[in-house]
Amino acid sequence: MGFVKTKDNVKIFYRLIGNGPKTILFLHPPGMGHVTFKQQLPLCNQYRLLYLDLRGNGNSGRSDSPISFPLLAKDIYEVCQQLNIENVFICGYSNGASIALETSITYPDMVEGLILVGAFPKVNSILLYSEFLLGILASHLNGMELIAKVIAKAHAYSNEYGEEISSYIMKTTPETLKEYYKEGLRYNCTERLKDITSPILLVYGERDYYVHHYQNEFLSLLPETKVVYVTGARHQVPTKYPNELNIIIEKFIEKLTGNLADRKSPDH
Repeated sequence: MGFVKTKDNVKIFYRLIGNGPKTILFLHPPGMGHVTFKQQLPLCNQYRLLYLDLRGNGNSGRSDSPISFPLLAKDIYEVCQQLNIENVFICGYSNGASIALETSITYPDMVEGLILVGAFPKVNSILLYSEFLLGILASHLNGMELIAKVIAKAHAYSNEYGEEISSYIMKTTPETLKEYYKEGLRYNCTERLKDITSPILLVYGERDYYVHHYQNEFLSLLPETKVVYVTGARHQVPTKYPNELNIIIEKFIEKLTGNLADRKSPDH
């Protein structure tokens, strides 16, 4: 673990774990930090895992520049460049999936594949819109303890892990979290989905009903997109259904890299 300093002098915290031939980069929702993907650690037996705290979150710093997904994508690119990582599979969760999309659109040569959990290229449903507005309002009213408690309770599989998430969220300032929520509400990459060249796997909780319709936008513009539902799950797949997600990630990468190997083989 350590820090990478971006060109605008911001220190980004990272953990690089494992020695596999492929690297999986994990992108978390606002405030939650890299501990969101603690349950994905077993994947380090086969892959290198790159965990980040996005700028202004967790142990990472930030500058006076407004938070934007293009800026975060640039951070991600610079981290990979400085760590000499040429290609990654990106696993983005919730609004972290939107950041993954922006990264794939902006830096297509770096991204081998996308695993998007609970993804939405824009906010256009009433329930999702309401959640973002509540986050903005709570941040504006300096309700960080309430936000941390609610998010931790939704994601925790144990009291200890709930406390870890809550403590990590409290490292983010109310103003930074508000900027993240505002950017998430504003962001819309639907028209640019067609520019994505990386294979995409959408992972939705079976009971995460208010984001299911977003798969139609992906499928209409990128018909080769794969969709998987996790039985019984709501939105919190990485923390509440980690074994299922880990198997899904493993199979997606294995199938993709196997297919790539087949295409490159002179016998095919």
